[in-house]
Amino acid sequence: MKLRKVTAASAVVLALAVSATACGSDKKDEGSSGGGGKKKITVGIKFDQPGLGQKTPQGYSGFDVDVAKYVAKKLGYSEDQIEWKESKSGDRETMLQRGDVDFIAATYSINAEREKKVDFAGPYLLAHQDVLIRADDDSIKSPADLNSKKLCSVTGSTSAQNVKDKLAPKADLQNYPTYSACLGGLQSKQLDALTTDDSILAGYASQDQFKGKFKLGGFKMTNENYGIGVKKGSDLKDKINKALEQMVADGSWEKAVSINFGPANYKYEQAPKIGDIKS
Repeated sequence: MKLRKVTAASAVVLALAVSATACGSDKKDEGSSGGGGKKKITVGIKFDQPGLGQKTPQGYSGFDVDVAKYVAKKLGYSEDQIEWKESKSGDRETMLQRGDVDFIAATYSINAEREKKVDFAGPYLLAHQDVLIRADDDSIKSPADLNSKKLCSVTGSTSAQNVKDKLAPKADLQNYPTYSACLGGLQSKQLDALTTDDSILAGYASQDQFKGKFKLGGFKMTNENYGIGVKKGSDLKDKINKALEQMVADGSWEKAVSINFGPANYKYEQAPKIGDIKS
């Protein structure tokens, strides 16, 4: 009888254990929703680029952010299911390879070296290296006019050196820590021009405090094919490409460009076709 009692008690304990395990599994499943059975999707963006990817007290804004939100929605995620992560230029490949993010939309130019490490959907925007000058300055009408001018870019950038090496060898290069610092120098006439991607320049010039004070040169010195980076071999690539095509087709792409770059009078290229990489 004693043995029967112990066995019965053991059966009760076992039943409770199985029940607890099942409840734990149910709870985990309840926390998973949205595309791919995951509660959240993690997206890498820039946090410090007005008009493209910027973190503000009100949240996140910019063209890259709008593209990422649209793509996430098509993948089955609402805005409150997006976890945003800052993706600095030098960290992007590592973040994707480690799985820190599901995809990155952060002025991420597609090139052969990067494609060895990650895959790209897109492109979704064709940008160009350009210069930003004061709105009342008519002395810079071509890259050659930058000779003997004070040309600014951020420390570590190759944009200004590219101009000096190929287009204006007598340009006076000035390296500043941030684009905002360059803009301050440009506004105070300590600098004559700022160079980087035209989309980035347009984003900065569209800020309320700078509206109407600057203009783009429109020189199109390079082609920068912005793509959405994903982990090598990820099945997200094809899904994101379809979402990007839908964004263009339903007018959402055009609307996002106008909202984020319009104040700078940015003469943007039409939306590129998926897989069409301009060299």
